[in-house]
Amino acid sequence: MHLTKRTDTVERVVLAGVMLGGQRQALFDQDMDEMAQLCRTAGVEVAATVVQRRDAPVASTYIGGGKVEEIRDIMRERECRALIIDCQLSPGQVRNIEEVVQAKVLDRSQLILDIFAKHASTTESQIQVELAQMRTLYPRLTHAWSHFSRQYAGVGTKGPGEKQLEVDRRLVQKRITDLSRRLKDVEKGRVTQRKGRSDAVRATIVGYTNVGKSSLLNRLTHADVLVEDKLFATLDTTTRRLFLPGFGPIVLSDTVGFLRKLPHHLVASFKSTLQAALETDLLVPVLDASSAWIESQRDTVEQVLAELGAGNLPRVTVLNKADLLRDPVARKGLEVAYPDAVFVSARTGEGLEQLKTRLAQALAERGAGQALSDAVARKVESYQPKPPGPPPLPADYHRV
Repeated sequence: MHLTKRTDTVERVVLAGVMLGGQRQALFDQDMDEMAQLCRTAGVEVAATVVQRRDAPVASTYIGGGKVEEIRDIMRERECRALIIDCQLSPGQVRNIEEVVQAKVLDRSQLILDIFAKHASTTESQIQVELAQMRTLYPRLTHAWSHFSRQYAGVGTKGPGEKQLEVDRRLVQKRITDLSRRLKDVEKGRVTQRKGRSDAVRATIVGYTNVGKSSLLNRLTHADVLVEDKLFATLDTTTRRLFLPGFGPIVLSDTVGFLRKLPHHLVASFKSTLQAALETDLLVPVLDASSAWIESQRDTVEQVLAELGAGNLPRVTVLNKADLLRDPVARKGLEVAYPDAVFVSARTGEGLEQLKTRLAQALAERGAGQALSDAVARKVESYQPKPPGPPPLPADYHRV
């Protein structure tokens, strides 16, 4: 357990994690480090970090009962107002833990949603965030009014808690329906915009959150996208024009960052934003060359792209933050592991001209390959036997 000095400027929380049997220590450390960064992005101070090792989670509280009581004592001692747990909690687990610690309990999904809500700036991202919040809230309503049902419900009566639960469920479900309809309308507008630039060659930057995607877009296109050393600093897709020497102008887009253990309903809500990764001529996966978790981040990006159906698109891999690679042996190891990648630094400008050249080459090859594929398809079609036409009419046939 790790304690920090007290400050009164921000909300104080306890961060807890459970390392389950069979889980790798390095991967668990990465998840806890990400949770600490997520807490910082959300604007809270981690006053204490509590870790428990178990073969399997406890059904009622996920964390063991004794550990929950230990956390309660720490929260009282350190005057913490919330407990954040690196897992996906069920509504019942949240209720049971809150009854012990007598404070707010959040899981990984709720923490990420809080960050999304703070950083959503466009109409589309705001709708997406609220839709994800409603989808998270709906199953939790089961226990929200249980105390009323227990107190008043009985034979021959209908408890007001049950009645209120039904009302709340209808309201939330109606809001989900309304938001889904509004999101479809926004998506239609996005499709119309894409049709207007359908002739443009497109490249899309994808990657783990906080690897410098927005910084790279800014450096390449002189854009003014918000850049912060925080997870999910930007949620909206940004598109700018970029001129590639020897090729010409292209449209370059930046997407929302990926994260390991990102809840499925969040991915579903942001599907329209991630759709930009599908409708592109070239993917530009960006990795953090200075990160100790680069392989895990790469695997997460590949998994999300595969789920979106974009796993087979051509790509140019970029290793950003090359200026932070002080160890030449470490850099050589990355060169061997990623022989086709381009080392760049969005901060210093290192490797950007080489990246533009590689992008131009890849897009030229993509265009030549597509042209060849279209030519082959037309040739094959010309060899297909034509269906027989109608039989000739008799010579004495006359139309009436």
